[in-house]
Amino acid sequence: MPQAIVRHIERWVGTLSTDGRLHEMAITPRQRGATRAKRHHAPARAKFLDRIERFFAGQDVLGGPLLLATIAALVFTNSPMREIYEGFWDTPLHIGFGRSSVSHSLAEWIDHALLPLFFIIIGADVKRELVRGALSHLRTAALPVAGALGGMLVPVFLFWLIARDSDAIKGWGTVITMDTAFGLALIGLFATRLPDAVRALFLAFAAIDDIGGLLVIAGAYSDTIHIDGLLIAAFAFAIIYMLRRLRWGAHIPYVLLALVLWVGILRSGIHTTIAGVLLGFLVPVYPRLARKEFAANVQGEIDEFQHAHRLAAEETRTHDADRSEKKAEEGLGYLHEMTGATHSAGERVITLLAPWVSYVVLPAFALSNVRVHISSDLIDTMFSSALAPAIMIGLCLGKPLGFLSFSWLATRLGLADLPDKVRWSMIAAIGSIAGIGFTISLFISGLAFSDDRLQETASLAILAASALAGITGYVALRFAARGSVEEGQPRQVR
Repeated sequence: MPQAIVRHIERWVGTLSTDGRLHEMAITPRQRGATRAKRHHAPARAKFLDRIERFFAGQDVLGGPLLLATIAALVFTNSPMREIYEGFWDTPLHIGFGRSSVSHSLAEWIDHALLPLFFIIIGADVKRELVRGALSHLRTAALPVAGALGGMLVPVFLFWLIARDSDAIKGWGTVITMDTAFGLALIGLFATRLPDAVRALFLAFAAIDDIGGLLVIAGAYSDTIHIDGLLIAAFAFAIIYMLRRLRWGAHIPYVLLALVLWVGILRSGIHTTIAGVLLGFLVPVYPRLARKEFAANVQGEIDEFQHAHRLAAEETRTHDADRSEKKAEEGLGYLHEMTGATHSAGERVITLLAPWVSYVVLPAFALSNVRVHISSDLIDTMFSSALAPAIMIGLCLGKPLGFLSFSWLATRLGLADLPDKVRWSMIAAIGSIAGIGFTISLFISGLAFSDDRLQETASLAILAASALAGITGYVALRFAARGSVEEGQPRQVR
């Protein structure tokens, strides 16, 4: 019987995927059965829901709520409620302590206080790829590194060619990064027809892309740097790192120190998204307790729990029975804590933050930052200025061209190999969906342009490029998935 309990706990721990996330954690058996029944008597509806489910349900940051919020923002900013709507997001919010105070609009507070939560996930994802994922070994890391470098350099070069003699050149950073949420959602539509390595490659590409985008934000779009703020942030960072080395388990010190680090970065003049990345890099990606060690450590505790539970059930309501019941409860608490230790802190943080980022942070960012007043004048400006063509060509052409050409060159030089079952059509599809700039591109455009007209032009161009890249990426993924199904076992191409 004790061995059966150990096996049951190990099976529970085994529901963790290779990156430590729980599958179907929010779906009960009854709900799963109801879903199967709906497939039987409402196949068209079930097929439609299956198509959009990846945009609204899952363990990753999701693209569906962000898309709906963007549409809502476009509707409000082009409606009679425009002044009330934008005035709400421009409402100043003051935070003070003693004689010191900070004042920003609601939209700016979303950028400074909420958006770093998204970058904590990015930082943790990048660290996971570097330590445990596709970037942890030289040969496996070479392909996404080469492709991501091409996916950054080629778009920037094309942007520079088009916009080098105009004020639009300030927005070169808008074509650096891709949107991970929308990309994962599109890949998820074909998850059963594509090799798992396609998603892993996309995450690795996105990780390098995000690093490039963060370096651009820190180096090119940050104002005057205040050393005292950097010292505060460095102090908090060092204390968090020391507590990690000491394996300090309590959460409150980490939360308080994270706030100190955020305040230091805010004071320094560097954008606070960098604080999110630093915190993401500090989160451990390995569990505190390996599964083998877990199985060995809990056996004796399970024996004691069974003994105490049996005594509590057999004895009458006496003092001994109460003591046995407390002993059994103590054993359950120990098993619960030990089971939790098999889940890495990084995965717990991502699991905790992902729903908030998907349904609150990113939609709030879109609602407060997407201010495109669509008019004939703005459309004329798009076609007459260098900014819109530079962004659209950089994202829609530069991204796929850079990804594909640099990846191909790396394989031809013998620096990298395509993963098993991955074909060049799949690499081209990843490059196509990488043209969806959106979240960080919109964010960088807000940092790059103080002129409202330029920012509106950049935002509209980013939206148009992201829509075009999304359609192109969907078609490319569909083609790649069809080829994968027809071939059965795709041939490795080099």
